[in-house]
Amino acid sequence: MLWFPHAKINLGLAVLNKRKDGFHSIESLLHPIKLFDILEIIENQNSDNLEDELFLSGLSLDISTEENLVWKALQLLRKRFDFPSVKIHLHKQIPSGSGLGGGSSDAAHTLFAINQLFNLQISKNRLAELASEIGSDCPFFNENKSQYVKGRGELLESFELNQKPLKLFLVIPDFSVSTQMVYSKIKPKPNQKPPIEILKQPIKNWKTDLKNDFEEVVFKDFPLLSELKEELYRRAALYVSMSGSGSGIYALFSDEIKIQLPENYTSYWMNFPY
Repeated sequence: MLWFPHAKINLGLAVLNKRKDGFHSIESLLHPIKLFDILEIIENQNSDNLEDELFLSGLSLDISTEENLVWKALQLLRKRFDFPSVKIHLHKQIPSGSGLGGGSSDAAHTLFAINQLFNLQISKNRLAELASEIGSDCPFFNENKSQYVKGRGELLESFELNQKPLKLFLVIPDFSVSTQMVYSKIKPKPNQKPPIEILKQPIKNWKTDLKNDFEEVVFKDFPLLSELKEELYRRAALYVSMSGSGSGIYALFSDEIKIQLPENYTSYWMNFPY
């Protein structure tokens, strides 16, 4: 069984306060984009080894198997349901530490896949609850559509962008940013205008009003990202933002144009909205 866990971008990201449970309250629009990992999960029928197995290919991950969110999703199901051992092959195409949610998407799709493969009959709402135990943004990947998130990222409501078709230019540098580090440095802004109000305005207002609060922290440590954002605006981008806690940067254009980037940067053009 093959699955294609998709990435996301954040349109606006407001960090409002730090909660008593240690998490931060945020508001953001999460929007799916056409960048995918590839996830294969099959029953392990090797009579000599009936333990679960995880194989990785593609982009490297500098973490142990136990730290991989796919493995954590599998073990979460193991504690609650009875099903045969599995072989999992994860081919990474979404870079880690890029603010694109690849690991969370992989974990959420692992839950879907095992539920379907073994007919565990876990409801959609229960899958979302399980996903939230793995990561705050995991429930978003239950559906392939834009959703406005609140709380620590687990409270979702549908939101349809009223936006004419544009071109999205995604740039991923050759370095990652630690989400944990960014949260440790962020200074919440409790009284700011919610992103949902700005997203209802014409895109010409987004440049000045639609903010990703993490940029203030990340751009100090990675000034190349700030320079990239400025350069994309010089190239007539309508809106430019970092996604999540970075390091991915995206820009919205009326049409595709030729943009020269350093050789160690990866870039993609895709349709927006998707």
